[in-house]
Amino acid sequence: MWKKQSTWIVLSLLLLLAAVGAWIALRAFGGGSTARITLNGREIRRIDLSAVTEPYEFDVESAAGVNRVRVEPGRISVISADCPDGVCVAHGPISKSGSPIVCLPHRLVIEILREKGREAAPDAEIGAPHE
Repeated sequence: MWKKQSTWIVLSLLLLLAAVGAWIALRAFGGGSTARITLNGREIRRIDLSAVTEPYEFDVESAAGVNRVRVEPGRISVISADCPDGVCVAHGPISKSGSPIVCLPHRLVIEILREKGREAAPDAEIGAPHE
């Protein structure tokens, strides 16, 4: 009898740990409705994806080539690029933080910023001075 109870206790604890882990993962990679587009490490545009009502497209041009970006309600993607590998196009649309679209040949990065309170914030500041 005691063995049966201890099995249920262990299974319940494992289930609780799995639920807590899932909650942490969703908080870390969920949320966010602001897309930040950077070219050569410089921010060129921010888009509030929750405010988009109609899809639209625009080009991001660099010395290395052109990327065509599509913005839809709640998500953003690169739909064409003249780079040799096309990884950015194959990535598909993003709507949550944690998996940016990157075009290395053109030095383009599109990421969804995590929301902290009411203000969107990046996951980390690249190039920030160390104290």
